[in-house]
Amino acid sequence: MINREAAWCLLTEFTQSESLRKHALAVEACMRASARKYGNGAPGAFGLSEEDLWGVVGLIHDFDYERWPSLEDHPYRGNEILRQRGWPELITRAIMSHAEYTGVMRESAMEKALFASDELAGFITAVALVKPGKSLAEVDVKSVRKRMKDKAFARKVNRDDIVNGAAELGIELDDHIALCIDAMKGIATELGLDGSAAKATAQ
Repeated sequence: MINREAAWCLLTEFTQSESLRKHALAVEACMRASARKYGNGAPGAFGLSEEDLWGVVGLIHDFDYERWPSLEDHPYRGNEILRQRGWPELITRAIMSHAEYTGVMRESAMEKALFASDELAGFITAVALVKPGKSLAEVDVKSVRKRMKDKAFARKVNRDDIVNGAAELGIELDDHIALCIDAMKGIATELGLDGSAAKATAQ
């Protein structure tokens, strides 16, 4: 069965890191919001709605990264595992396309949305974590754009991928940032970005 439960089981089988699991959840949320905004409203595939299909892709896009983080292995190892377990090409191709160096061109809106959301979700998380309350409620488009200009901040996040991702989707960058912030706010508690971490530290 290709569904959200199967995707979560796959993720947790290969990924023990809490931060990587939270990143997967953040990208899933961005992908679900992207499906509602940029999708065509058609049925997804494999009995999934379009939103669920895009969400599954977001949830497992990095499932192999913890074990095989090198450019030589990720996402190739994950792709092999997915194929062995019968995951369809529609999903495996999308995951391969999110890494520029694989040479898999992004063609569908789903593939483009994954690329546009991956680095951005990580960057939004980083911005939230430096806020006084460590909360997504304190993050807006302006604060994200300001931090993007600071090359020393979250330096591992590729700014070009964020900019080019929105361009590939044919949308304004600010609009996509706003979409992802709002999507992540919807699961702020799961992401640990609801302000509770700062409150616990203060006590």
